[in-house]
Amino acid sequence: MYDRGASNGPTVPKTTSLRPRHVFLLYHFLCLNSSVVDYTLWPFWVDTHVYPPFRKKPDGKILDSYGTTIRCYPEVPEVLEKLHCEGYALAVASRTPEIEAAKQLMSLFGWEKYFKYKQIFPGCKVAHFNKIKEQSGLDFSEMMFFDDENRNIRDVNELGVTAVLVKNGVSKKVVDDAIQEFVSNKRKQSVP
Repeated sequence: MYDRGASNGPTVPKTTSLRPRHVFLLYHFLCLNSSVVDYTLWPFWVDTHVYPPFRKKPDGKILDSYGTTIRCYPEVPEVLEKLHCEGYALAVASRTPEIEAAKQLMSLFGWEKYFKYKQIFPGCKVAHFNKIKEQSGLDFSEMMFFDDENRNIRDVNELGVTAVLVKNGVSKKVVDDAIQEFVSNKRKQSVP
């Protein structure tokens, strides 16, 4: 687990009312009319680049139906564990048409335990976030969103969610920097 108090990341008190109450680590598999090749949690689209069903070997490797090894971005498991342990409520939202494949991979990676809210269905991010807002009871301004597509960043930002463009997958630095910026912006807003 990485240490936010170390010099490589910001320190944000767990009890501050300024920290985001929900952090949405989102992965996307279907880039319509887009040349975006950057991903969020794993480096592929589940509906076009890998082939379900997936299986986990005794050595922990995850394989698709053709025997290709499936990997997530290297820091993702540590980031999820850290955020979960710090008390952030995590959500996942995806518009993939491969709903069961996405759920299966999350299970095989052992990530289901981290995500309190799951919205995985074809559609726009606004629909996903409206459902998550309804389930959580939180205002959009209390949420943070990580994504690899500009259009999703724009759409969710218009709701009032702090949206962060992820260019090469979620990493400790990306998350730490984003949370620090979120806290800084909230402090500026609270000053008369």
